[in-house]
Amino acid sequence: MPTDQKQHSRRDFARRAALLSVAVPLAGATTLADTNVLVADAQELPKLPPNFPKLSDQSLAEVEERCQTILKQYGNRLSVEQKTEVRRLCFLAQPPLDRLRSYSIQNSDSPALYLKPVVEREKKPVSQTPKAPVPAAKKP
Repeated sequence: MPTDQKQHSRRDFARRAALLSVAVPLAGATTLADTNVLVADAQELPKLPPNFPKLSDQSLAEVEERCQTILKQYGNRLSVEQKTEVRRLCFLAQPPLDRLRSYSIQNSDSPALYLKPVVEREKKPVSQTPKAPVPAAKKP
């Protein structure tokens, strides 16, 4: 390693990574105009029916964030019906995500990379009659 480079410890690396992870969302913050467009889009969407799954406050916030992200990226290409469908699908996708996240794993758990499919093959029926031996070819 060249001597002109400063050596960094793991602690320095972790500190810089944490600062970077905080700085990146701040750098990409939405402007006031974008926020007004998103609020206008959310107001024109109808409320969802009461038979939808009950979600926690954290899950509701995640659903709204996911919906707003999709509408921000693709909203100008979608009709009002499609925007309503996006919102409905965001709500319906949340309960399976919550169930998946609640599954606890340990560091000692190995990844599920090995797939051993069970293939059922038809077995050829075994004939009951013994076959006659094939005669050997005669030499000339």
